[in-house]
Amino acid sequence: MERTIVDTPQGARGTARATTGRPQSHTGPDHPLRVAVIGGGPGGLYAAALLKRLDPTRDITVWERNAPDDTFGFGVVLSDETLGGIEHADPTVYRALQRDFVRWDDIDIVHRGVRHTSGGHGFAALGRRRLLEILHTRCRDLGVRLRFRTGAPDDLPHTHDLVVAADGIHSTTRDRYADVFRPRATAHRCRYIWLATDFPFGSFRFDIAETEHGVMQLHGYPYAPDASTVIIEMREEVWRAAGFDELGEAESIERCAKIFAEALHGRPLRSNNSTWTTFRTVVNERWSHGNVVLLGDAAHTAHFSIGSGTKLAVEDALALAACLQEQDSLPEALTAYEAERRPVVASTQRAARASLEWFENLALYLDQPPRQFAFNLLTRSRRVTHDNLRLRDAHFTQAVEREFGCPPGTPPMFTPFRLRGLTLRNRVVVSPMDMYSAVDGVPGDFHLVHLGARALGGAGLVVTEMVCVSEEGRITPGCAGLYTGRQAEAWKRITDFVHAQAPGTAIGVQLGHSGRKGSTKVMWEGMDEPLPEGNWPLVAASPLPYKPSGQTPRELSRAQLTDLREQFAAAACRAARAGFDLLELHCAHGYLLSGFLSPLTNRRTDAYGGSLDKRLRFPLEVFDAVRTAWPGERPMTVRISATDWAEGGTSAEEAVEIARAFAAHGADAIDVSTGQVVADERPDFGRSYQTPFADRIRHATGVPVIAVGAISSWDDVNSLILAGRTDLCALARPHLYDPHWTLHAAAEQGYTGPAAPWPAPYRAGSRRPRTGRTDAPKPRLSL
Repeated sequence: MERTIVDTPQGARGTARATTGRPQSHTGPDHPLRVAVIGGGPGGLYAAALLKRLDPTRDITVWERNAPDDTFGFGVVLSDETLGGIEHADPTVYRALQRDFVRWDDIDIVHRGVRHTSGGHGFAALGRRRLLEILHTRCRDLGVRLRFRTGAPDDLPHTHDLVVAADGIHSTTRDRYADVFRPRATAHRCRYIWLATDFPFGSFRFDIAETEHGVMQLHGYPYAPDASTVIIEMREEVWRAAGFDELGEAESIERCAKIFAEALHGRPLRSNNSTWTTFRTVVNERWSHGNVVLLGDAAHTAHFSIGSGTKLAVEDALALAACLQEQDSLPEALTAYEAERRPVVASTQRAARASLEWFENLALYLDQPPRQFAFNLLTRSRRVTHDNLRLRDAHFTQAVEREFGCPPGTPPMFTPFRLRGLTLRNRVVVSPMDMYSAVDGVPGDFHLVHLGARALGGAGLVVTEMVCVSEEGRITPGCAGLYTGRQAEAWKRITDFVHAQAPGTAIGVQLGHSGRKGSTKVMWEGMDEPLPEGNWPLVAASPLPYKPSGQTPRELSRAQLTDLREQFAAAACRAARAGFDLLELHCAHGYLLSGFLSPLTNRRTDAYGGSLDKRLRFPLEVFDAVRTAWPGERPMTVRISATDWAEGGTSAEEAVEIARAFAAHGADAIDVSTGQVVADERPDFGRSYQTPFADRIRHATGVPVIAVGAISSWDDVNSLILAGRTDLCALARPHLYDPHWTLHAAAEQGYTGPAAPWPAPYRAGSRRPRTGRTDAPKPRLSL
């Protein structure tokens, strides 16, 4: 959020936004606000300078345990957005920064001896020590007391009105009140060391080294006319295999310089008390306690690969200063500060996690085509997208598209994809969505209109809701089925419509059984809640209810397992006769087959429980039975939950093995979803949040994947496809919002090719409707 902070006379109220004054000192209205800032890093110093500038009567002291010129790391990168906030809030600091900034536009990616350059990115950096000098000077000029080589006294919350804890990732303030802030720190899989070299890179540079011990990477950027930051990173096991765990600082630095000698032009590296460390993502449930507030790395961390640590701290300082001006009391100000910053930080941390995990799994991508590898790296955090990169550097993006096989003028999402004997005309899938609108399992007019509309809307593949293989396998009384001939006839009416009226669109059926999640109300009357009456008995891998209020299922016997296999196979035969083009076996979301796969829901002690191989046994038996019943030329996919989002559940490594097992039995693609296996899950929601699981499975197994989960824009689809993270993208809610989502995506991109043909009756609407003019006449004369 950009805001202009305006100086106001003592006692006056006012900012560019709501002007409601500043919090009064708890020592009395006639006393100036006493502020203690713990930590003399950029965030703490900038907060002190802003607070003093906005009200010169404030008594502000910064406590820093290190010397003024002690700092860790070398260069600092700031975005144009952050610089804009600094310029508005304190032009003096901004002008000082401007004089020392090194600016550049390019990113170079060097992999297997080939360098690919992408331009138009716009970076600004300066030395961290120089940044601190600028802020020291500004604080002194404003009258802020700076106490170096001095630890902060423990009684600051009692002697000051406000304590700003900007004391970094190892914050002692946060630790002192850990029972209130409730911090969580997650250590990640790579080791890294922060170094420098005495020459400037001409770009932001990524170099990949494939050594006998494993993959290592260099992140480098200039921060002065004669110096660059260099970060060397590798997975923990690679670090140990290379012997870095046994080397001293000087030996480590010398070896790193040899490994990346070409990138460094044979120059040495230097350190600044540099040590190998593991990055930790820090989050706090609360950011304030009484008159103590966390800022910067004390409150949150974001991986250096998206350059956000100093940026976030500076933006925290801007927001805190503004909220103190705008709110009537200190508690209101601190509440407003956290409410404003928390969603921004959460979004940044999601992007940072996507980026760091990409580098953790770098070895998976090494065999990608060179330009696709570069595009994948550039878009790893999902902050840079296909459309965004096309605007920044059209030449680079077009080269990636050509290498991928996009015909001229064809976005990646409108390239075809083949599954067994079925060729999909584009990469868009209407994801299975339970409609709960069938009667006695029979799909009716609603299903004809619902699925027919989405087929007319241009998607390459439309997939039904989970169609149940037995009456007892329904989730709700409104679930559709394929356990009677009448149901099959009703489905044939729908597939005939799709094939006749939307030629080129394929229609698939998803077969499943509710397991322990059955006999519940329809979603809009109480999701996962038992029926008030008319319940039917449930079965599952183990006798564990989905929710405490739910029914406890019976553990399936060997004889019942045989019956269920036959039910799935019989439903597959009916699906084939009904004319479906593709069949998906539902092994996700805690339903029957998913319940066998997860260690949280399968507690069996027989041949169908225990190790992953045993937990896979029954789902694979069902798959084999269905594959035998399903026509050989038609493809089969399997939907899995790649994580349970719960401790002790399916791991990422197990998800890869599950996908590999189904592929070995003949699955043509894996539809990669997550969660909904246990009621106490804690999903990490966010944009495209499930796609990393599909990405990992695709590159670890070589099996085609369908990505699903909060993919909402055609730009996301293009980005995921072109980066090689998925083969198909399944979208659910966007197709509820807009049945013609795919056709509209084509129109918005100016695409009119064969992958998204408008039905003849709709062609007159294939262009976005015109709207009234909103632009005013431009002035022609200056008087």
